[in-house]
Amino acid sequence: MLGRHECLRLLGTATLGRIGVTSSALPTVLPVNFCFDGRQILICTGEGTKLAAATNNAVVAFEVDEIDGYAHTGWSVVVQGVARELTDPDELAAARRQPLARWAPGPDHRIVAISTEIVSGRRVVAGLSARPTAVTDHNGSRLPARASRAKRGST
Repeated sequence: MLGRHECLRLLGTATLGRIGVTSSALPTVLPVNFCFDGRQILICTGEGTKLAAATNNAVVAFEVDEIDGYAHTGWSVVVQGVARELTDPDELAAARRQPLARWAPGPDHRIVAISTEIVSGRRVVAGLSARPTAVTDHNGSRLPARASRAKRGST
């Protein structure tokens, strides 16, 4: 399991992630280029895209990883937060100074920011069995294990 600080550090090393949103009442996961500015995840998108569902204070999931399939090692970080379109001129100017790129070609009319309220992560090491991840809130406090884990007797 990875602590909040390490999860956020790893998040800052990647540029390609996956966002989970609800679109037309159905869940969907989309690959996106992103930038982590140290406190929020930034994504460029255009008008009328599936990511439009993530521009109005929607709760989303965001995942990033680095996996070596040959060595069976790697890490994964999941963020759950609120996505919103940046409209404040100062926030937009700061976001546009970041190295943002868009996954799909087209005009970049919108910048979406995802907060990092809940962060969890795990590292996979060859030869070790998978272990449950630690889930922390925005203060780094550990959140309680899910009821299903408690019923199995694990922590």
